[in-house]
Amino acid sequence: MSVERASSRETVRAYRHDLALYRAFLTDPALGFPRAPVSSLDDIDRDAVVAFEAYLSGARSFSASSVARAVATLKSFHKFLVREGVLADNPTSMVVLPKKPSRLPDVLSIEEVGSLLDAMDGTAPRDLRDRAMLEVLYGCGLRVSELCGLDCDRVDFERSFLAVVGKGDKERIVPFSGAAARALSRYLSEGRPALVKGYARPTNAVFLNARGGRISRQSVHAIVARAGAAVGIADLHPHTLRHSCATHMLEGGADLRLIQDMLGHADISTTQIYTHVQQSHIKEEYESAHPRAHLR
Repeated sequence: MSVERASSRETVRAYRHDLALYRAFLTDPALGFPRAPVSSLDDIDRDAVVAFEAYLSGARSFSASSVARAVATLKSFHKFLVREGVLADNPTSMVVLPKKPSRLPDVLSIEEVGSLLDAMDGTAPRDLRDRAMLEVLYGCGLRVSELCGLDCDRVDFERSFLAVVGKGDKERIVPFSGAAARALSRYLSEGRPALVKGYARPTNAVFLNARGGRISRQSVHAIVARAGAAVGIADLHPHTLRHSCATHMLEGGADLRLIQDMLGHADISTTQIYTHVQQSHIKEEYESAHPRAHLR
């Protein structure tokens, strides 16, 4: 996956986690596997895979999307084993991926985003960093992994673009300007030097932790959640800012293909979900504003 398919570190980590659960379930009787523990890959059949799927949704209380990802992991794994000649048959070939529930992404209103960002007015180095991170997440629609991986030499203020590395290690150019550019410029000139000062191992990372090293995904999640809680937005997630960026651009008249390129979606169908979000907002606005929308 890492070399041939150029999968991201996060994807490889998720697949490794799924396969570890799979192995444990098939070999540990205490986890509820309904027959003798599997000692060989040849012992795995469709019933074993289906039993594992039931274990995830039952005993492990996995969500439908997490179960679907785990089944996709097994299908990919067994297909690989057949291709490499380890197995003659693929026990997952007749296993259907569970259907994911259709769910629109969480999106903030423009007013909520304004309140969130305007509240981040501190001048300490970490305050400047946090403001810049949220401005860039929303202003550029970055994934949290792309934000953490951003390097200083990939920020071009003269031409107003960031060169970010997305899924599959694919690099793309993302424009930035306005509030995001101002916040990032101030952080790089006033905040970052104070954070990197005295750090033993120089790093080219844009966003740093309190010790001067590259900031982690977990830290970004915590910072975003804390910023949301401060203005009454519960459980705010970095990806919500990405969703909000795309939705607000679409509402502002941006072309769907442009948004696809900016977000780094390989398939336009992934971007099209934002048209459904826009339609749901139109319905909400109509029902709240039209004088006869609630009459039966």
